[in-house]
Parts: sequence; C-alpha cells; structure tokens
Amino acid sequence: MNYYYSIPLHSNIMTNLSTTTNLTSSSSSSSSLFGELVTGNFLVRDLLFLPEIQMVEIFLAVVVFLIIHSLRQRKRQGLPNWPFVGMLPSLISGLRGDMYEWISNVLRRQNGTFTFRGPWFTNLKCVVTSDPRNLEYLLKTNFSNFPKGEYFRNTVRDLLGDGIFNADDKIWQRQRKTASLEFHSAKFRQMTTESLLELVHARLLPVLDDAVNQSVPIDLQDILLRLTFDNVCMIAFGVDPGCLSPGLPEIPFARAFEAATEATITRFVTPTLIWKAMRFLNLGIEGKLKKSIEGVDEFAEEVIRARKKELSLESSDDINKQRTDLLTVFMGLKDEQEQPFSDKFLRDICVNFILAGRDTSSVALSWFFWLLNQNPQVEHKILAEICGIISEREDNREKGNDFVLRPEEVKKMEYLQAALSEALRLYPSVPVDHKEVLEDDKFPNGTVVKKGTKVVYAIYAMGRMEEIWGKDCREFKPERWLKDGRFMSESAYKFTAFNGGPRLCLGKDFAYYQMKFAAASILYRHRVVVVENHPVAPKLALTMYMKYGLKAASVKNQVGAARRKENRNVGGGATGRKKQASAGLASQKENSWEEEAALDWEEEVALEGAATADQIRFWPAAGGG
Repeated sequence: MNYYYSIPLHSNIMTNLSTTTNLTSSSSSSSSLFGELVTGNFLVRDLLFLPEIQMVEIFLAVVVFLIIHSLRQRKRQGLPNWPFVGMLPSLISGLRGDMYEWISNVLRRQNGTFTFRGPWFTNLKCVVTSDPRNLEYLLKTNFSNFPKGEYFRNTVRDLLGDGIFNADDKIWQRQRKTASLEFHSAKFRQMTTESLLELVHARLLPVLDDAVNQSVPIDLQDILLRLTFDNVCMIAFGVDPGCLSPGLPEIPFARAFEAATEATITRFVTPTLIWKAMRFLNLGIEGKLKKSIEGVDEFAEEVIRARKKELSLESSDDINKQRTDLLTVFMGLKDEQEQPFSDKFLRDICVNFILAGRDTSSVALSWFFWLLNQNPQVEHKILAEICGIISEREDNREKGNDFVLRPEEVKKMEYLQAALSEALRLYPSVPVDHKEVLEDDKFPNGTVVKKGTKVVYAIYAMGRMEEIWGKDCREFKPERWLKDGRFMSESAYKFTAFNGGPRLCLGKDFAYYQMKFAAASILYRHRVVVVENHPVAPKLALTMYMKYGLKAASVKNQVGAARRKENRNVGGGATGRKKQASAGLASQKENSWEEEAALDWEEEVALEGAATADQIRFWPAAGGG
C-alpha cells in the first residue's frame, strides 16, 4: 500500500513569490543574482513563519510517517525500530519485566532469529538467535570466526580479566589445556569428591537441621550458593572461605563477588560511552562495581601471597603431592617466555573458575527444587530411585544423617539426572551468551552477519521453542531425557546449558555429580514444600539467580520413610503392608522401596496440600512422623 501526504501552501507564500519574481525581472542583468538571493530569503522567511496550524499539520504528517515506518520495521524485524532511539524503548520494557521471557517472545515471532538495533551512534546492535543450526555453526563448524570479541572482553575485563571465560586464541587455549588435564586427573576427581562429601555432611545437612530445631527461616538459594562457593574456592584456590560454617557468617569476598557480577551485567544494556564515563567519574553502579572488584582482588591477592610463601618454604614435590587446586597447578607452570605467570594472571584464572563453578550448580539446584514443588510426581519418582539404589547395598546399617551416598550409587541415578537436565533446559544457569563476528559470514538460516557484529545466543529461549522441544516445551518432563529407563543426552546445540564445541564446559561431569549428590542427600532426608504467594522470577545477572531467593519457612528433619521403617523394623502402615528388616526384602516386588516410597508420598501430598515459591518447608521425604 502506498501512502501520500499533501502539505498545503498558504496563499501569502504564492503572492510573495510572484511579487519577488516581478521585481527581479525588471532589474538589470547585473543585479539578477541579488534578486535571486532576495527571492530565496523571502522564501525561507515565509517558511519559517508559517501559521501555527500549518506547522502542526507538518508535524503530524512526519509523526504518521515515522509510525508507519516503525510498524513496517516491526513486522519485518520483530520490534519497532524508531528513529534516533532504535529498539531501545522495547528493550527498556523488557528490562522492567522478565527480560528472558521478552527475548523468548520476540524470537518465537521471528522464527528463532532477529536483529536488535539500539539508538543511533551507539554499539547496541546485535543478532539474537536460538536456532540450533546457527548455534552449531558458530560454536563448532566455524568456531574460529566467532570469538568472544573485543566488545565482550572490554565489558567484563574489570572483573574477569584475561581468564578462560573472557579469553580468546592462545591465551584461552593455554588455560583450557591445563585445566582440562587437571579436571580429568584421578587426583583432582578424588579431591573434589571428598571435599563435596565433607561440605554436605559436615555443613549443609547440619545447617538444615539447625533451621528445624530453631524454627527459623532460611533462604535455600543462599544456602546452596554458600555450599558451592566453599567447594569451588577449595578447588580453585585451595582455600576454604567458610561460607557455610555454623551461623552462616557474612564473607566479604563472597558478597563482593556477587555484587561485581550483578553490576557487570548492566554494562551489556548500557551504551559503552555512558558506562565508561560513569566508570571514569566513579558514579552510580560503576562506583559500586569498582568497590566490589577491590574486595575480590584483595581476597585473591592475599591467597596468592600466602601460597607463594608456602611454596617457598616447602619443596615443589611436597606441594604437588599435597595440593591439587588450580592455583597451585598454574603456579608451577611457565608462560611463553618461560617466566612464571604474573599474580594478575593467576587471579584472573581463579576468579573465572569460581564464577563457573559457584553460580551454575547452585542456581540450577534452586530452580530444580522449586520445580519439584510444582511437580510432586517427579519428586516421588526421584525418591523411589534413590531408595531402590541404596537397597542394593550388602551392608545396609547406616541410617539418618550418617547415611552417605557412594559415587557409584550417584552415577546410577538416571532419573535424577534427567530431572536436573530438565530443570537446566527450562532455567539454564547462563541464560544468554555472546560472540562477535571476525569476518563477514552467513548463518545456516540465511541471516547475514557482518564483521564486528555481536551475536547473542539465547539459551533460555531455546528451552521454550516448540520447534526444538515440541508443543510441551514449557512442561517439566524428565521423561523426555529417558529411553528405556536410561538417561540420553541431547545435542549440545539443542541443549546448550553447558555450551558446545571447543568451549564445552570442562566441569560438566563434575557439575552433574555435585548437583546429584547434594540433591539426593537433601531429598532422602527432607521434602521441600514451597509456600504460596511469593513471587518467583529470574534476576538479571551473569547467571540466572532467583530474584527473590528461595527462603525456607520451617524445616522438619526426617529420613526417607522407607529407610526409616526398615531401621525401626516397623510393620504395617496405611496400606496394610509389612516392611521387615530381614534378608531378601529388597527382592520382594510387593514390598519394594519404590512402591513404599510412592504410596507414602501420595498420602502426604493429599494431607499437606499446596505450596509455592519463596518460603520452603522441609517435610518427610516419604510419609511417617
């Protein structure tokens, strides 16, 4: 459809033009140029002093034109693209609500890819995609053409420096190779397994028990963050910060680290010129970021100084036998000039691994427990699996909080791994990630990307795309990960919670083990029930925290019902079936752990009623009192 606009000329303009023409034509040829200038001056003067009604008409015509132009742009690009401000108004609207849902909705309308254009003369322009074909292309097929890029590095460098999250090329390759060798060593795996067991049984479970005894509320997300923070600091620095110690002390480094990650993410939605000016003037959130990074650096520098002193007092062989943390490993290496790595480089490495290991597992577990509350049938299947696995033990005398899961038992928990993967599909710990185009290129879906273009791949949105996961994509269904009862992983370019290609998460296996061990240890002793009417929403940060936490209103400590019944040698029950602590019990189908747990669970669900999102009560894992 074509649009035509008519702007009427007032009669006095035509009169003045006619008069001016007569004057100039009667003049001599030597003054013709002067007459033309006079004519031009008269015309400009008259246009500048149009009656108000005509100025309004012109203004309205321009506004109508801009609106129609922007609506046409919206149809083609998914969002209205206004003159001067671009798509910024839509972005601001998204920031006020759920940013990740906003991105998901736009991507659904645009078949999985759209171009965001910010205000003129800013760098807020990028291609956003959730198309698995595009992800495979940029993460694997043409990986070398899609580095993190200067924009990303400059934006996060104050916090992450030149660590593995932020590095490209040789710096990244060197760090990854060294870390990969360490992550896959038997010594490292033993250290991480032992430290996790110690933290769960000596700190996590006692904290939950104390909350029961004192009837005080707790924030489960905060507890899980403390757990993983202590664990990853021991892995990265070889230092225990004690975040999950009795009394839950305030740890300056932990608080500074969290504040720094939150402040850093705001740079991605702020024009570079503005946040750099704020940083220079030490204003607003940039001032807070600077202070937070100082807290992070102070902790890291102190640990590095102490470790260097320790290394100087003992032989390298003794240290290598005693320590397997990443800091010690990198201290024993040399750079390209055969010189020891600088303190700054060591700091960057450790801070990056803390970011990777602390937030991802704890955030995933927080959303996992919330999802279980919404889907009790999934929880009783997990409990049935746990009880079924531990029933196979020959020595079955452990009970209560003394009961410790073995690594080989954790590995067998296929349904639990499926449920955790489903939680990560819907609520990935890293909801979006970023690349930059090195040379002009073209995605498999036909999108042309020019050199220097920023590419954002929306991992959160991918879990909500019917084209990828089917019409039930918004449902929590662990069964989609199972085939004949066995866990089946998906393509890293369909399920990108752990990234893909050469940058696939090094700690993926450890993350799964950590989450499975912690989740099973809690679920065997407690049932998480979320109290209603508290809002649940993701927080805008580098990782997807729950914005309002996941606070526990009351905690009631109990062991798994089936286990408890065996330990107490109690018979009968609401179903009239007997549970005997005698040999051969586990093989009796009618009295199996799975059936007992499921029946008790169903009775409790009917009795306990509803629950929701921010306050949690821990009830019996499966029936009983």
